[in-house]
Amino acid sequence: MHQQIKLLQKIVARKGTSKALTFNTPHVLKSILLLSSQKYVSRSSFCSELQLGEGAVRTLISHLKEHGLVDSIKAGTFLTNKGKKFAMQFHKIMPSQTFLKKCCLTNGEHNCAILIKREYIDEIGNGMQQRDYAILYGASDSLTLIYRDGEFVFSGDKVVCFPDEPEIRDELIQTLEPEEKDIVIITSSDDKFVAEISGFNTALRTIGTHKKH
Repeated sequence: MHQQIKLLQKIVARKGTSKALTFNTPHVLKSILLLSSQKYVSRSSFCSELQLGEGAVRTLISHLKEHGLVDSIKAGTFLTNKGKKFAMQFHKIMPSQTFLKKCCLTNGEHNCAILIKREYIDEIGNGMQQRDYAILYGASDSLTLIYRDGEFVFSGDKVVCFPDEPEIRDELIQTLEPEEKDIVIITSSDDKFVAEISGFNTALRTIGTHKKH
């Protein structure tokens, strides 16, 4: 993933003396995944989904076009073949996500759960670094869980999560479809967008620190 992470960083780089951008790599990743799920995406949809102004969206699309990931027609913006391959690389590593209701382990009304494949487990540690990544984008808290033997355990120990809320465990298993030792990062906020964008930042930072990516 080294090249993909590097490309994301290039997309959010300032151009000469241009103004500082109001979007960053998590916004770019969200836009690409949004495009991968739809044939065309309008500017108004981008504004709504990314919570960016029209000017910022125009700039984002321009940067994506510059790197050959998207193109546009009257119907909207769409992924090029290069963009589709780029999105596919992230789908392999982050194949699923969902939103959870507030439960005993979360402190936000909205809780975004993102699955990361097990090859990144060495970057997790006790989960505190992931919490810092999430808070950087406004999350109120973050949990890093590992899927082991049909249960979710906290990273850094073997304490089983959701012992009194099996319905939460079952929902995560059903929606994320984890395999043994896969990672689940849950980022919380009272704002749904903040919960998701902080989750993308946490996932990207975790993937980006992988020695063999």
